Amino acid sequence: MKHRTPVFVNILMILFILVFVFYMFVQNTSFLSSPYFWATTVIGIILAYIGNAISGLAENERFKLMTEEERATFLKEKEVPYFKRLYDSAFKKQSDVEEKDILIDHGFDGIKELDNQLPKWWLGLFYFGVVYAVVYLIAYAVTDFAHPDKEYEVEHKEQIASVEDWMKKTPPPTIDNAKYSADNIAEGEQIFKTNCVSCHSEGGKGGIGPNLTDDYWINQPEKTLFKNVFYMVENGSTNNPTMQAWGKNGVLTGFDIEKVAAYVYHINQEMPDATGGAAPQGEKATWEK
Repeated sequence: MKHRTPVFVNILMILFILVFVFYMFVQNTSFLSSPYFWATTVIGIILAYIGNAISGLAENERFKLMTEEERATFLKEKEVPYFKRLYDSAFKKQSDVEEKDILIDHGFDGIKELDNQLPKWWLGLFYFGVVYAVVYLIAYAVTDFAHPDKEYEVEHKEQIASVEDWMKKTPPPTIDNAKYSADNIAEGEQIFKTNCVSCHSEGGKGGIGPNLTDDYWINQPEKTLFKNVFYMVENGSTNNPTMQAWGKNGVLTGFDIEKVAAYVYHINQEMPDATGGAAPQGEKATWEK
């Protein structure tokens, strides 16, 4: 007769399944504070005790029907701790006597073929995988669990919220505290291509607007190149209305202007002299470092 599983093992399995299922459907640990979860847990524990009591009654009835030899064997096996019995049933190799009972009446070259059952650990993993697949499929079909589009939407909203929160807490750079950083060049180039390339051409070589890669500048309100570009992008040009005040009209933020200024500084000071650019305009600048 098969021995009963201890009630505490059943309770642990119930708790694991409940946590697993609730997490799949809720997708966070907020269910731990839900009265529905704990009510279901209490009901599960009560059912585990009821099931254990019923199994005990059935076991007693079957025990009465055993022979003395079967009773002795059953009681001896019952003395072995549950987890040791579980381990032995999953991994212990059968004895020669046990092999005779499962020996198939044919073989080849001295090789014996045994009618072994599949290992219980393998069967356990298989059944767990089947149950998991069913629960996962249901959760995927009727909830947002593990849905890539939904996960992307949630993460995207969280990122936007974190950026907005950072923007609120971090004041945008001004011409007084803006600093050149090579880390801003790549983003500054993208902003330049979106807003400035129509006048200043690709790479700042000049077109409708002046060439930004040479040393000649029409407007020189600041003493350093980086701050001069920051000032012009923020305030525009008084003698050329085509050069609008990107910062004053709210199109670009202080963060954007700082990045554009870093890109223009990079193509003017750190890149090789551009060829094929527009003719110089304005006066030669002598920038402070």
